[in-house]
Amino acid sequence: MDAIIGAGAPKGNGAAAGDLIKNSSQASFMADVVDGSREVPVIVDFWAPWCGPCKQLGPMLERAVREAKGAVRMVKINVDEAQELAAQMRIQSIPAVYAFFQGRPVDGFQGALPESQIKAFIQRLTQLGGGEAGPSPVEEALEAAKQALAENDLGTASAIYGQVLAHEPGNIPATAGLARSHLMAGDLKRARQLIEAVPKEQASAAELASVRSAIELAEQAGKAAGELEPLQQRLAQDANDHQARFDLAMAAYATGNREQAVDELLEIVKRNREWNEQAARKQLLKLFEAMGPTDELTVSARRRLSSILFS
Repeated sequence: MDAIIGAGAPKGNGAAAGDLIKNSSQASFMADVVDGSREVPVIVDFWAPWCGPCKQLGPMLERAVREAKGAVRMVKINVDEAQELAAQMRIQSIPAVYAFFQGRPVDGFQGALPESQIKAFIQRLTQLGGGEAGPSPVEEALEAAKQALAENDLGTASAIYGQVLAHEPGNIPATAGLARSHLMAGDLKRARQLIEAVPKEQASAAELASVRSAIELAEQAGKAAGELEPLQQRLAQDANDHQARFDLAMAAYATGNREQAVDELLEIVKRNREWNEQAARKQLLKLFEAMGPTDELTVSARRRLSSILFS
């Protein structure tokens, strides 16, 4: 497994790992950035020690640059020590990131970005520089873990996600994947502990939100498990017993019948969309988040929900 996510040999211009990321200054900016970008794209990270978002963004940028294995380089500029340069570059807030290639700026952004957007940024620069833009070893490991999870091979998935996290402790996809592995194994406590341990700045990541919703649904479903028959009897007596139908949806979800869970919740929306402050619609949205936006059931159920709401 270590071989899967090991550092590997640099590619692109063949720069050594120690040359990929360096601290620079106003005096060496021309040599490090403008001249350096004649060979490969150079990312410039304008930061300061007091900047909280900089502390979040910097390590993710550095990790992505190392994974590019020489196809791009990174230069870090402390704006407190290079105020004149920051003014020349019109840096109004930090973190601010510029990318140079062939001696001129070609891309950039301000503020902290999710890791997925940072990787897309690096990939664009890699392609611009004519380097390879294939998956990194970590990305390959994550894909292998995802496949194992899809095949219900929870042991393999957990092992790979654990190796990725040992290599990159803050990797959000690996954290979400390991939490989902625990969830699928029925260990809701460990799944929730992993999610809750994520720093506040990264807690809103889509992968984590999906697992968080799945955990909440599993907890609700657990309470309703074993109540299918009594709930069906209540509905037979009163088809407008929306609480019974809501609980039946969760009981169905607990047994793995996602389709019935969706059907029952849609039925509540159809009969009385305002019931219990639109609880059925909100629960559907939570289901969609837990299942993922590309899941076939999510796609079809969203279409059915829109049809009901806008009819």
